[in-house]
Amino acid sequence: MSDLRKIVIDDLELEVDPALTLIQACEQAGIEIPRFCYHERLSIAGNCRMCLVEVVGGPPKPAASCAMQVRDLRPGPEGQPPVVKTNSPMVKKAREGVMEFLLINHPLDCPICDQGGECDLQDQAMAYGVDFSRFREPKRAVDNMDLGPLVGTAMTRCISCTRCVRFITEVAGMPELGQTGRGEDAEITSYLGQTLDSEMQGNIVDLCPVGALTSKPYAFTARPWELTKTETIDVMDALGSNIRVDTKGREVMRILPRNHDGVNEEWLSDKSRYAWDGLRRQRLDKPYIRENGKLRPASWGEALSKAAEAMQVGKIAGLVGDLAPVEAIYALKELIGDRGDIECRLDGAKLPAGNRSAYVGNASIEDIENADRILLVGTNPRTEAPVLNARIRKAWSRGAKVALIGQPVDLTYDYTHIGAGRDALADLAAMDHGDKHGSNGVMIVGQGALTLDGGKGVLADAMKAADAARSRFMILHTAASRVGALDVGAVSVGGVEGALTDASVVYNLGADEVDIADGPLVIYQGSHGDRGAHRADIVLPAAAWTEENGLFVNTEGRPQLAMRAGFPPGEAKENWAILRALSAEMGAPLPFDSLAQLRAKLVEAVPHLKAIDVVPVNTWEPVEAGGDGAGAFGEVVTAHYLTNPILRASGLMAELQAAARERQAGKLAAE
Repeated sequence: MSDLRKIVIDDLELEVDPALTLIQACEQAGIEIPRFCYHERLSIAGNCRMCLVEVVGGPPKPAASCAMQVRDLRPGPEGQPPVVKTNSPMVKKAREGVMEFLLINHPLDCPICDQGGECDLQDQAMAYGVDFSRFREPKRAVDNMDLGPLVGTAMTRCISCTRCVRFITEVAGMPELGQTGRGEDAEITSYLGQTLDSEMQGNIVDLCPVGALTSKPYAFTARPWELTKTETIDVMDALGSNIRVDTKGREVMRILPRNHDGVNEEWLSDKSRYAWDGLRRQRLDKPYIRENGKLRPASWGEALSKAAEAMQVGKIAGLVGDLAPVEAIYALKELIGDRGDIECRLDGAKLPAGNRSAYVGNASIEDIENADRILLVGTNPRTEAPVLNARIRKAWSRGAKVALIGQPVDLTYDYTHIGAGRDALADLAAMDHGDKHGSNGVMIVGQGALTLDGGKGVLADAMKAADAARSRFMILHTAASRVGALDVGAVSVGGVEGALTDASVVYNLGADEVDIADGPLVIYQGSHGDRGAHRADIVLPAAAWTEENGLFVNTEGRPQLAMRAGFPPGEAKENWAILRALSAEMGAPLPFDSLAQLRAKLVEAVPHLKAIDVVPVNTWEPVEAGGDGAGAFGEVVTAHYLTNPILRASGLMAELQAAARERQAGKLAAE
């Protein structure tokens, strides 16, 4: 405690870290300081001047509390602790003056502004401003930018806080915005008037303290006080970002990030933020049965009866899709029992069940932030998990060295390219890494390395190299359901091919990324009319992830709860309930009648799933080398915005993917 510094804030004496800024020290004391430009995850700009405080004994003018550290304060004449005042007449007058300046050119169009009701400028003008202005000249106006289909602009409202510029440059790593001009001519603009390309651009809407940057798809559809807010989990990638789903009636109106330092901080990727567009389209809302080559609507009784009849004979193959909650996977595994196989590794990843250190690892997402060196193996985190990529960039910006084995790609930060495939990894595993002992290393292995024929050998080499360098180890998954499915043992000996061999019935639990050959009868249980439904003989409509309570385990092995924000359309039912009803139709009802009872059985079988939001400690068990396959690692995500049926049903995602394709084609042509 000796390195702490004693200060007095508004007659309250406290000890704080001298490296803190005054605004952070005031927050520790429980005192609110107004701010527009300051954000704790961005660099300090100090340009809005709203956070002014009085430093007693300092210069005879207020000081910007975001740009002054506690160590900069001088003690009193007799060594007394420095004194800071946040509510003196000087501070009150200064804040009123700053607010008056900020409102000089603001259009004051609150009734038609989408930020109304959750606007920092509104709130702080009420709390710290005055009810008049001495400014009588005409207000300036600024042309709006076209930033693409996600971010709408009304730049006359901009107060030049530069949060958007700092985020897109520092966190997203794509300096596409900047400020030009001085004084009244200062304005935020994009580089050469181009649209934004970043996969995380939607975050600048959250950061904007006024209505200058708003969500284009959400524009003019709802006011914040009309919305029902549900705290839940994102399933568009395997990161498990914490989100809030806002609904109006039965419709999802928008998705916003929630702060969770251990997972996504307070950022969210664009495909997670705007996926709600796909929840309204291509939905399955009634059961179907195929007759004479065509699907016809049927009742639940008829569809379940036909499915139960088919499942009584022959071998059953269960396929687990990317968006299935753990409860549904466990129920399907219990339903199939010893009458067939169930498989979740639809991409062919050579991940062993039962060894959690081999399919999850022993690193947490927070470990990346404190790493001195990071090795990426067969992964492109920018397309597989953009928010995780931002975390790696954060470590890089603090001095971490990043290296990549795999296809050379643009990751928004510098890295050393060691090689393209398994040969480079094998060489690395054979080296002596004694010089790295004592430093914080993290190895992240992606599915591009594990889906090869020699994926098991790649995993063995990677774990051997991590062992030698004493690095932490992480598997980066691409499917939200994968870790939970591996936890409950939804794997077969021969992989997908082994599960499908000699199967007379395929029970497809939302798997739309796999081709099923002609022959077996296919029962498809899912939410969207995607590829799986096209191949199906019986279609059972299920709830999407926002329409039922479910458990998901993210890529670091952290169990998290997704909560129901709305109800499924038409006759669609919750996933676990469909499987329970089908088991009763088969004459062997599963031993639970509610989700709570199902979870009790699940936790009994897999105890660590009981610890919600806790990353379990996995016992390190290196896998033995196997498989000779070698070659370059591939990219598993080729269409970032179209990786699952919800995204493929979204018109907005199709537009974003088309724009990304055009950009790639343009770069190739230029070369």
